[in-house]
Amino acid sequence: MRRSQVTTVSLLAALALTACTNAKDVLDPSAVTPPASSAQTLPTTPGTSGTTSPTTTSPAPTASAPATPAQTAALAKTRLQVAPIVGASVEAAAPLTAELQTRARQRGVTLVGSTDQTATHVLKGYFSTMSEGKDTTVIYVWDVYDPSGNRLHRINGQQKAPSVGSTEGWPAVAPATMQAIADQTVDQFTAWLGSGGAG
Repeated sequence: MRRSQVTTVSLLAALALTACTNAKDVLDPSAVTPPASSAQTLPTTPGTSGTTSPTTTSPAPTASAPATPAQTAALAKTRLQVAPIVGASVEAAAPLTAELQTRARQRGVTLVGSTDQTATHVLKGYFSTMSEGKDTTVIYVWDVYDPSGNRLHRINGQQKAPSVGSTEGWPAVAPATMQAIADQTVDQFTAWLGSGGAG
């Protein structure tokens, strides 16, 4: 148990360093065009995203709760810019980015490109993986900034799922795992906005 905790702390430290130094595995989300249909390699059942089991540090919002007029207005005027993603491979980040775009539209949030000067919020993501046995866990941290660079909010968590094939690291992460992270991220972002985080 102690070794597992040390490993997790080491990974989080490596994640922080990666955020500063890793330029090779950065994907600018505005460069990705969502596919015509999202292909998921894991089977899904209604109301779930693949067979992944999320473990998040922020409470998940209830999807069935209707938005109040104030929440709807806050979402409608939000223009979210997603900064280049740090730590994830381009192949792993592509389904994440496509699902971020889809989920944001569903929630009424407008995503803008990296050169758009009208963004109200900037989302910066830092990712890492940890393989244990037949499972791979994706550890993620999203920081929400205002246009001036002030950090307003943090979303973080883990997404554990069976590894794809016999590989480790990013090649072992299924697209459905990254899509589930995107769904949780947008849901938590909109819940934060709805609770008054826009101000």
